[in-house]
Amino acid sequence: MDLTNPLIYGVPAFIAFILLEITYSHTHGDEDLYVWKDLMASGAMGIGSAILGPLVKVTVLIVVFNFTFELFNPVDAVTGQRMNIMGYKTFGYEWYIFLLCQLADDFTYYWFHRANHEIRVLWAAHIVHHSSDHFNLGTAIRNGWFTLLYKPFFYMWMPAIGFPVEVVIFALAIESFWQFQLHSKYVPKMGWIEKIFNTHTMHQVHHSQNVEYLDKNHGGFLNFFDKIFGTWKELDDDIDVKFGVIHAPESYNPLVILTHEYKDIWNDMKKSPKLWHKFMYVFGPPGWSHDGSTMTVKQQQRLFKKQKAENPEVAFSRPN
Repeated sequence: MDLTNPLIYGVPAFIAFILLEITYSHTHGDEDLYVWKDLMASGAMGIGSAILGPLVKVTVLIVVFNFTFELFNPVDAVTGQRMNIMGYKTFGYEWYIFLLCQLADDFTYYWFHRANHEIRVLWAAHIVHHSSDHFNLGTAIRNGWFTLLYKPFFYMWMPAIGFPVEVVIFALAIESFWQFQLHSKYVPKMGWIEKIFNTHTMHQVHHSQNVEYLDKNHGGFLNFFDKIFGTWKELDDDIDVKFGVIHAPESYNPLVILTHEYKDIWNDMKKSPKLWHKFMYVFGPPGWSHDGSTMTVKQQQRLFKKQKAENPEVAFSRPN
């Protein structure tokens, strides 16, 4: 079984679940859940990812992972076994190695995902996934193509410490399938499961543009790391959630959706002649500006907190 592109094997299931959700929404008075132009845009980007995925993953992911594994886990000339350069035997394929690798994957996914929200040039690739103002399984396949180029480098440490490449790729596959199914608003809160796992209501928070929800719940299938590193937020039933991003592209054109933030970065870089300002417009947090004309998420949330302290009735705010 070729695990280099697990989404290929999931495509029939993804399509079936999307059709099922469309049918359910129309038979339960929720016809606005899907907008056809929006779904077609998401589908086009999902198809692009499925086509580009094997090419990028074979040339980048597999090559990078195998090179890293071989470099840090050479075969011992005496025993003939692979030994990590830190002095222990390279991991095998025992069941507990799969579990440890999945935990390592979730830790890596958390920081990869968080970096996509906090470093603007990475956000330019990831904003594609958040650009729809609809939360449904169609949005789950609305993935930016450029993330494929740098995602493997976040995971290099895993084969470096001795996880077999196949096991790492299997963990990535599990991560992909879990992330897909999270994009449904029809799954309610699930009691004790919410204490451990990243669930559908938590992912609604992640896709919200409500100020208090911005940059929350970055986890893969666990919410453990969000809680440790202070980015976890529970869905408040009293808050009217608004999905999408504050500055969304006003287009269903896939090329515009894929590239609009890069264009915005370029235009922002031209606002100041200082190299430090240009650097920050590329590598600083989204919303950073040298003149205060726009705000980062943290600045927005501080302002929102201040506004709410002055007026407790404030439930939703979107500063410029």
